Amino acid sequence: MSNRGGSSGGRGGGGRGRGRGRGNPGGQARGSGYTPAPAPAPAYAPAPAPAPSPAYAPAPARAPAPAPAVASSSTVPAPARTHPPAVASSSRVPAPAPAPVSSAAAASLASEMEEKLALAPAAPPPSSSKAVRFPMRPGFGKAGQRVQVRANHFLVEIGERDLHHYDVSISPEVASKKINRDIINQLVHMYSESHLGKRMPAYDGMKSIYTAGPLPFSSKEFVVKLPEREGRAVSASKRKDRDFKVCIKLANKPDLYQLQQFLRGGLHETPQETIQVLDVVLRAAPSQKYCVVGRSFFSPDLGPRGDLEFGLEYWRGFYQSLRPTQFGLSLNIDISARAFYDPILVTEFIKKHFGYRDLSRGLSDRDCLKLKKNLKGIKVTLSYGGNRSYRITGVSVQPLSQLTFTLEDNQTRVSVVQYYREKYNISLKQVALPALQAGNDSRPAYLPMELASIVPGQRYTKRLNEKQVTNVLRATCQRPRERESNILKMVKHNNYNGEDLVNKEFGIQLKEQMALVDARVLQPPMLKYHESGRETKDTPRMGAWNMINKKMVNGAKVDFWAFVNFSRLREDFNYSFCEDLVYMCNSKGVEFHSEPLLPVQSAHPNQIERVLRDIHKQSVQRLEEMGQASKHLQLLIIILPDVKGSYGPIKRICETELGIVSQCCNPKQAQKLSKQYLENLSLKINVKVGGRNTVLNDAIQRRIPLVSDRPTIILGADVTHPQAGEDSSPSIAAVVASMDWPEVSKYRGILSAQNHRQEIIQDLYKLTHDEKRGPVHSGMIRELFIAFRRSTGQKPHRIIFYRDGVSEGQFSQVLLYEMDAIRKACASLEEGYMPPVTFVVVQKRHHTRLFPADNQTDRSGNIQPGTVVDTKICHPTEFDFYLNSHAGIQGTSRPAHYHVLFDENNFTADGLQILTNNLCYTYARCTRAVSIVPPAYYAHLAAFRARYYIEGDSSDGASSVGRGSGGSAAQTQVLPNVHEYVKDVMFFC
Repeated sequence: MSNRGGSSGGRGGGGRGRGRGRGNPGGQARGSGYTPAPAPAPAYAPAPAPAPSPAYAPAPARAPAPAPAVASSSTVPAPARTHPPAVASSSRVPAPAPAPVSSAAAASLASEMEEKLALAPAAPPPSSSKAVRFPMRPGFGKAGQRVQVRANHFLVEIGERDLHHYDVSISPEVASKKINRDIINQLVHMYSESHLGKRMPAYDGMKSIYTAGPLPFSSKEFVVKLPEREGRAVSASKRKDRDFKVCIKLANKPDLYQLQQFLRGGLHETPQETIQVLDVVLRAAPSQKYCVVGRSFFSPDLGPRGDLEFGLEYWRGFYQSLRPTQFGLSLNIDISARAFYDPILVTEFIKKHFGYRDLSRGLSDRDCLKLKKNLKGIKVTLSYGGNRSYRITGVSVQPLSQLTFTLEDNQTRVSVVQYYREKYNISLKQVALPALQAGNDSRPAYLPMELASIVPGQRYTKRLNEKQVTNVLRATCQRPRERESNILKMVKHNNYNGEDLVNKEFGIQLKEQMALVDARVLQPPMLKYHESGRETKDTPRMGAWNMINKKMVNGAKVDFWAFVNFSRLREDFNYSFCEDLVYMCNSKGVEFHSEPLLPVQSAHPNQIERVLRDIHKQSVQRLEEMGQASKHLQLLIIILPDVKGSYGPIKRICETELGIVSQCCNPKQAQKLSKQYLENLSLKINVKVGGRNTVLNDAIQRRIPLVSDRPTIILGADVTHPQAGEDSSPSIAAVVASMDWPEVSKYRGILSAQNHRQEIIQDLYKLTHDEKRGPVHSGMIRELFIAFRRSTGQKPHRIIFYRDGVSEGQFSQVLLYEMDAIRKACASLEEGYMPPVTFVVVQKRHHTRLFPADNQTDRSGNIQPGTVVDTKICHPTEFDFYLNSHAGIQGTSRPAHYHVLFDENNFTADGLQILTNNLCYTYARCTRAVSIVPPAYYAHLAAFRARYYIEGDSSDGASSVGRGSGGSAAQTQVLPNVHEYVKDVMFFC
């Protein structure tokens, strides 16, 4: 393969001197097989600081909404669906840290937002923590083929009981839930008949006790003596039996009748406290027997342990959660696995974790720091000290051979080696190692590593490596039939109905059969490809299709590209790979120039940054020589080094510093030169340089309800948080938005760093004040809306917002803050501009699994792609549904859960379900339907790309197989801005 950078072959000289300009990666791609969108128009002319109140007036084209209903009482029926959700009490939703806006404007706009969301300041506090009334279900979906599935939800029946909630305070206060439980168990053992009226209380391990009837008092204090073996603290100080003062005081009486009314649809506020009582009762026995991690329980008794290497193992267990559903209270149970420390000597842990064979030379300073980070907070026992445990607080700076300390007489100084020899007759051997440190810094206790064993049952909370993650997933990756069988076995093993507290005391009965649920299988959409291909349309089967005989609906034009190989693959491979990739791209409709702008090259992996900067410099020079100084390198194809760790730095340098769109390739996959892999690369390359791979045929025909009739922008948003223990990393928010109405398949992304572990997106809208310009409006929503108008020539008339990663407990806060930001952003663009919004939360981290109840499965034995459930196991009254949009590959498919928090567009159940399912077929990186809606998926990818920018590699992000996939003070790292040449295209794909 020749290149265009030589002295005579370049297009600026005597070769192919076409002088053709580079295709705009952010604009309309060439080769459309249909009528293109309107020509781009100028961006919004921002209104000069509009007054807040007019900004919330209804848009002229929209009829004013009816007066909102006020949720002043839990017995008031819900308003009609056309009403906005009603807020029962603003005081119950803590306001997140506001963006930097002027106080007057913020107060006024917040007031308008609350009015828009039907704030009822005079209403009494709601009976639950949920302060916002979300949209009612608009009916059930009817589209699709009817089927039945089983769900891992088990019906819970409740007897008539007079529930009581008592506050508990234990003095002196104890942080350990286990010790708290021991104290309360001892109290019940001592005083059940004499003072508790023979009641069996359920205790949550913290501040609450629940009973199935009143105790003989409203407030009482008890003294509990906890035996030494149960109450031993983890510090090195000696303690005998401890006396605890326990105060029990009546708090309130949770009402079972309200719960029954809610489950029947008569109430619209979730009686969360009543559900909490029953949840604590059902968790009481497992909490006593097993290791508790959140809502999950783990134990070696629940299945065989597995080796994770590096001094870790995994334990099997189960997850359980009590949920209100349409068919009553449901106990959601699923199998689970989690990483734990292997209960071995610390010296053995070091050998396994760091790969040491000989410890006689001690540890490097770097490994000492890593060891401290890995073991801090972990309990150990000493081989000579009985059952006494110590919590590790650090690692000594000096090795044991040099370490001394002062005895309890505060005078005598002795070495640790001498102390153990004289007091315990132990000759320490690994004296080159540092000592483990327990206790506090003023009086530390030094523990020799060779005598310290890790206490069993301690969860590993740090980041697992790729191999460990694979092993944990393998433990729970089971085919549907096997997983269903194991869940049923777990339910029988737990024997809920055999527990006296559950059955006799609280009158709870658990049905041990999975819920049989009516479901529907939605039809896949027809996909549109380019007219020049042999096949111009395709209807996927079982969630998949292929590119045989098809060309991308809008093939991009790649004029200026380069190639570099950082792996050990031979140089002749470079030319074969480039030729095959260029041929594949051209055959699929990408107009890919056959010759690179610069010579194809191999480079040493230790010189990545220098080589990338050289490529950028040389490309600028070459384009100037060709008379194309206004153009730039469109694409850099990179074969990654054989050793992982370079992907993050490459993406950071290319996308934030040099302005180069890059396609990284895994050398192990690239060397095969397989057509599947090259086709997968062509899909990614096309969207990265501004093309579209496919679009929904209904989008071209303008047949998508509430999308095709008016200019509609579809957004996806996600926030990623640093791993546990990474206190210096910020959380990262990403928002993507469609730029190509009516096709809705091309997206633009914006990234923003925010406070550590802050879930609410802070930079959706910002208002600052400049001394010269006055109020300055900015933010992610505003920037995306301006880009939408530049791309389509129209402003959005409708907003559909898919929000990923929000837990149920954060629904109200996220909705109020982020809807307020959307409204402010719109008002800043044009006075009175208020397009209707549909706000949908996308949840993937849940434990509902659906199993086929008949033989209608995909190839993997899972339920079919397009299976949707909005009955029985869904919310009693609110608008939510489970959608299994993808085909299973291995294990049991996990459906996505969609919950509508705000809906001014008045979607029907079928309308939103079909739209969401159809969008899942437009994911650009593969020819498979994906498991969550692409805008949310792209936001997730973009947020993780930003994580690479500031943290480097946590895993390798190179392309492999071409298949789809299922504290503020800590903010010390700065997120670099994406370069102007990159931000307009789907660089995150």
